[in-house]
Amino acid sequence: MVQLTALTQEVLSAILKTIDEGIHVVNTDGKTIFYNEVAARHDGMDVKEVQGKYLLDAFPSLSENSSTLIRVIKTGKPIYNQMQVYVNIHGTRIDTINTTLPIFVDKEIIGAVEIAKDYSRMKQLAESLLDLQKNVSKSNKKKASKNVTYTLQDLKSINPIFISMKDEAGKLAKSDSPILVYGESGTGKELFVQGIHHASHRTNGPFIAQNCAAIPETLLESILFGTAKGSYTGAVERKGLFELADGGTLFLDELHTMPIELQAKLLRVLEDGLVRRVGSAQNISVDVRVIAAMNIHPNVAVENQKLRSDLYYRLNVFTFSLPPIRERKEDILFLKDYFIQFFNKKLQKNIKGIDLNVESFFISHPWPGNVRELKHTIEYMMNVCEVDILQMNDLPIMMRQQAVSHEKVERNFSLRKNVEELEGKLIDHALCLSKGNINQAAKLLEIPRQTLQYKLKKIKE
Repeated sequence: MVQLTALTQEVLSAILKTIDEGIHVVNTDGKTIFYNEVAARHDGMDVKEVQGKYLLDAFPSLSENSSTLIRVIKTGKPIYNQMQVYVNIHGTRIDTINTTLPIFVDKEIIGAVEIAKDYSRMKQLAESLLDLQKNVSKSNKKKASKNVTYTLQDLKSINPIFISMKDEAGKLAKSDSPILVYGESGTGKELFVQGIHHASHRTNGPFIAQNCAAIPETLLESILFGTAKGSYTGAVERKGLFELADGGTLFLDELHTMPIELQAKLLRVLEDGLVRRVGSAQNISVDVRVIAAMNIHPNVAVENQKLRSDLYYRLNVFTFSLPPIRERKEDILFLKDYFIQFFNKKLQKNIKGIDLNVESFFISHPWPGNVRELKHTIEYMMNVCEVDILQMNDLPIMMRQQAVSHEKVERNFSLRKNVEELEGKLIDHALCLSKGNINQAAKLLEIPRQTLQYKLKKIKE
């Protein structure tokens, strides 16, 4: 068997001691050749109790089948992010999440290394967050509506489709059926969901939002459903977000990042309204309206097996697809004016508007960050501008470069093409000023109403 030199072992040991993760290395005989202080803290052990010892002697509750280190030595195959529960020699139960890798030298396996994270501590940290949420919920019990900042009226738009969607959301808010909201990042999904909650009969109940991608998969279950006493070391009876949201709304953002196995448990709660805490056999009845959101299309999520089809059909009672701002161009200039007024008050400025070049760029820009990107762009420009009209030089540097590139690509001397583009911009501007009213827009353009309708139809073609 290949042996490590004393110098190599010393260098390797020095490197591993600097890593802020539990590191446990064994040779092919299962004997511990390295065990750092972090691993010892995780395991509730002393380094001397493990270093140089046969693995199963140091951890007698493990076996050759349950020990990830021994399994990797035998198979030569890595194991990633596997939860392991065992009892140390002091009788304390330990929960860790391990990634275990074989160590090869010249294609010969010489041992295995395990990188462990303290699952118990991660749970305790998560539960501290739950306790904080619980205390906030208690303090706001009589003023629960303060949990919601936005109403549907705060979603500004002159786009007929978006306005119709807001009207429909206001009507469906009276129901208790689940809702699925789809929209690109920055389209205002959480604002939309808060507006639904505010318009519902649950408006005085709690509104709790949880981004499913913001919490490690291994913790999400206890965060959502709570824990029972003794379910792991130090665990106590603790409510999850479903219980905290009882009588109100639970908003689950980026639902497609939730593990498939956990989605099955969520489906059961939606079906029967019963929650079972982790480690408990008792069901708890909750009255919660679930609203979920995704930034990828639900059909794509189902096809890529990121969303259970049965969960999708259960959530798909009411579905809203928030259109990106590039598909409602009249809102670009409308929101531009709204944000200028907003930041005039906030920054104590008196910006009157944007010049025609900026306006043209705003209309043609794809706005991948949607309304959020537009808002932050206006904020940046108003902070750096030196006159009362926002100009191209006030654009953020990356946008300025895009504008120059766009201008170079689009520059041509075709009279017909330039006239068509100018005509389209004037029509867009007139529709913005008239808030989509065809008669008023035609008057602004000084053309008959029928002519404007014909030109709009031609543009859509």
